[in-house]
Amino acid sequence: MKILILNGSPRGNGLTVKMIEAFRKGAETKGHSISQVDVCRKNIHGCLACEYCHTKGNGTCIQKDDMQQVYPLLKEADMLVIASPVYYHNLTGQLKCTIDRFYAIGTKEQLTNLKKVAMFLASGDPDMYDGALFSLKGDFEDYLNLEVSGVYTANGEEVPQKTLDALFAFGRDLM
Repeated sequence: MKILILNGSPRGNGLTVKMIEAFRKGAETKGHSISQVDVCRKNIHGCLACEYCHTKGNGTCIQKDDMQQVYPLLKEADMLVIASPVYYHNLTGQLKCTIDRFYAIGTKEQLTNLKKVAMFLASGDPDMYDGALFSLKGDFEDYLNLEVSGVYTANGEEVPQKTLDALFAFGRDLM
C-alpha cells in the first residue's frame, strides 16, 4: 500500500512526529511504501479561489509552489494520514493550506487510488479535537468518501506508550 503522510507540525521532535514514527515503523514492517511531506517546511500557499484548476487548468493549479511535489504523491496514494498538533482548535494553518489546495485535484474521480484516511492529533488539552475531527468527517469521509481507518490522539507532555504501541500495531496491521 502507498501511504502519504502529511505532517502539519512545525516541531521536528514533538508529539505529532513521535506518533508518525511509531506508525511508520509498524507500516514498514509489512512493506508498505511511505511518503511523508512536512508541510511546515514547504512553500505552500493558500488556495486563491481563482477557479483556474476547474476551467483553463483542467485540474492543474495555477500556483507553482511546493504543492506541485504533493499532487503526484496524493494521486498515487492508497491511504492518506493527516497528522497535526491542534492549534486554536484545529489543524495547523500550514496543513490547512495544503488541504485547501486539494481542490485542484480533490475529487473522487481524480483520486482513484485513495481509499483510506487516518488522523493523528496532538494537543495540550484532551478536549480540543472537535475542529480537526470536523475536517476529517466533512473533507475526507463525506466529500472524498474515504474510509476512516483510525483516529489517534495524544495530549500533554509525552505520547503515552500505549498510544505509540497502538500506532505501531495500526501500521503493522494495515491491509
